[in-house]
Amino acid sequence: MPLIKIDMIRGRTKEEIKAILDISYHVMLETFNAPDGDRYQIVNQHEDYEMQILDTGLGIERSDQVIIFTLVTRPRTQNQKTEFYSKLVGKLNAELGIRTEDIMISLVENTDEDWSFFNGKAQFLTGDL
Repeated sequence: MPLIKIDMIRGRTKEEIKAILDISYHVMLETFNAPDGDRYQIVNQHEDYEMQILDTGLGIERSDQVIIFTLVTRPRTQNQKTEFYSKLVGKLNAELGIRTEDIMISLVENTDEDWSFFNGKAQFLTGDL
């Protein structure tokens, strides 16, 4: 049930955005053992001046192809997290040529009580999910 938010600078093609969505979804399913159909993704496109993504002193150069993935998700193991980071970056680089230095990922943990999918009810808590 991770919610995947993807921020990028405007200018990618519809096909590339679809591929980014598909890759991130399939890597999430594989590494987090989520059920098929557990797909919640949002793309936000920004003007180049609206994103300032520096290197935190790590000595890397970002390009105008930088992508930020923010996942709101249940707690995951350290192994799941590092596997997700590695596989996502690897596939985006191999399949779309996105530079590894241009991919930033942040996981934000929450629990079942933090989700309502519709009707103002907490489906995980009511037993519907």
